[in-house]
Amino acid sequence: MNRFDVTVRDDQEWVNFGDTYVTSESFKVLFREGMTMVEEAAAYLDGVGREESRLMSRDGTLAYANESMRLTTRLMQIASWLLLQRAVSEGELTPLEAMQEKTRVRLTNPETFRADQFAILPATLQNLITRSRRLHGRILHLDGLITAEGAVPVPLESPVLAQQSLLRSAFCAAH
Repeated sequence: MNRFDVTVRDDQEWVNFGDTYVTSESFKVLFREGMTMVEEAAAYLDGVGREESRLMSRDGTLAYANESMRLTTRLMQIASWLLLQRAVSEGELTPLEAMQEKTRVRLTNPETFRADQFAILPATLQNLITRSRRLHGRILHLDGLITAEGAVPVPLESPVLAQQSLLRSAFCAAH
């Protein structure tokens, strides 16, 4: 038994989250936060960060180069998504045009995290990485909400009960 019954909603009766979110004050705050972080990272990597990386060990320099490249890529994805959503909110693009445009710049899932490399990075870079990963996660979540295809999952039973049932089935089949 499937644990979700997918109910298709009538678009005439529901408010589209994407349409309302991109025109909200919350989106404007998110936009400013993201773009400020892009500027902050660029200033750091071109200034103090460059100097800090020169003082690091060979392993530290490699970790710095690797993580700064990941940071830059993540922030460019964030900025692209934010600019695309702002274009929709300002009427420059329709939501359909935005979806087509979105295929050019994809939000990727977070990359694997190497704690040993992270630990040897300068504190400012660590802070930028941590904040950008958090922002990226929020945007991935929002993007999922905005691009949901008109279906709202309605749980038929408790997810805990469903998991317990699966465990019972697995252990009963093993005996």
